[in-house]
Amino acid sequence: MIFSPSITRLIEAFRRLPGIGPKTAQRLAFFILSMRKEEVEDIARALVEAKKKVRQCSRCFNLTEQELCSICRDPRRDAGLLCVVQEARDIYVIEKTGQFNGYYFVLHGALSPLEGIGPEELKISTLLQQIRQEKIKEVIIATNPNVEGDATAFYIAESARPLGVKVMRIGFGLPVGGDLEYADELTMSRALEARREIL
Repeated sequence: MIFSPSITRLIEAFRRLPGIGPKTAQRLAFFILSMRKEEVEDIARALVEAKKKVRQCSRCFNLTEQELCSICRDPRRDAGLLCVVQEARDIYVIEKTGQFNGYYFVLHGALSPLEGIGPEELKISTLLQQIRQEKIKEVIIATNPNVEGDATAFYIAESARPLGVKVMRIGFGLPVGGDLEYADELTMSRALEARREIL
């Protein structure tokens, strides 16, 4: 064993994070160990506090510390417009464009039969119920431009069409196979403007 048990455990903890390989995990571990004790404790407190306080909005499943997120509580937004995203972080990308003034629905994933993720895990029945009850006129599906995102968009479009709602898919100046969180404001803005109906 090259490292002490505590350092090894810290490296392994970082490796559990997405996109972190062995070398990056080591760099992070040694960076943390070079910090002052108070700084490390502050990071630890922030992690524990966020995990304890942050929950899903009861309406759109965005992340919030209250029953409803700030977007769902905003009466100035267009109640007839609903944007469906894969992850809560995608809302931030869209909001930065200033091009969308409706509400959101967060799926927290995409359909992936190989990983055992079906419509039930994504709360698609709740989404369809909202469309029915809240008299939504247009649904914009902003899932990632990859196989899972496209399959999810198609499934939602097919399920929502009988409800008489217009179902659109964002246009893509976004790279196929990419994630929305990496899109800049201009690209995201153009993608929203170039949305098209899912047929």
